[in-house]
Amino acid sequence: MPHRPSLNHLTLFRFTRDYARLDEDDRRRVFNRLAGGLDRLSDRAHLYQVFPTRADADLLVWFYVPVNEPSVPGRFFTAASRFWTGLRPYVEVSHTLWGYTRPSQYARGTSAQEIDPFRERAREYLIAYPFAKTAEWYLLGLETRREMMAQHIRVGRRHPEISQLLLYSFGLQDYEFVVVYETDDLVEFSELVQELRATEVRRY
Repeated sequence: MPHRPSLNHLTLFRFTRDYARLDEDDRRRVFNRLAGGLDRLSDRAHLYQVFPTRADADLLVWFYVPVNEPSVPGRFFTAASRFWTGLRPYVEVSHTLWGYTRPSQYARGTSAQEIDPFRERAREYLIAYPFAKTAEWYLLGLETRREMMAQHIRVGRRHPEISQLLLYSFGLQDYEFVVVYETDDLVEFSELVQELRATEVRRY
């Protein structure tokens, strides 16, 4: 059965000074309007607190949209633009990250550590960041890349409580990938990233 990609879009936003000037009841109405509209934009939406881990956003929403035909992304982007524009006096989008799922070149099947966007969020923290690999990486043979990624994957498997989802953004953004992690333990996650820095693929 062919893989059906999904569009995953992470929107970071902050509340404006006009929102802060509202009284408590009006702030609640604006927030309820925001939260109530998220699920209408996609098959699943998850909302996260960002501040004080970052200073440029208050909240993050992760939209998950199965792509079963080419027009699906355009419909999502149009609806999202209208939604955020309608909230513009009170909400300012500060950053977006997005990409598609696809089967890995380097691992067979799916991993038990792969994030299922339809599952209710059970872990405390979501971490997401974009990255790209060098031209030298893509000029290596596929088997050479597989061997190096096998080391990378083995390190990740030593931390079974940390889940991951890899998104592909080639030609769509300034980056090539977005990696998304879920964890209950930020210290363990930081240790995982430090261990990954010592793998051979880090050169690329």
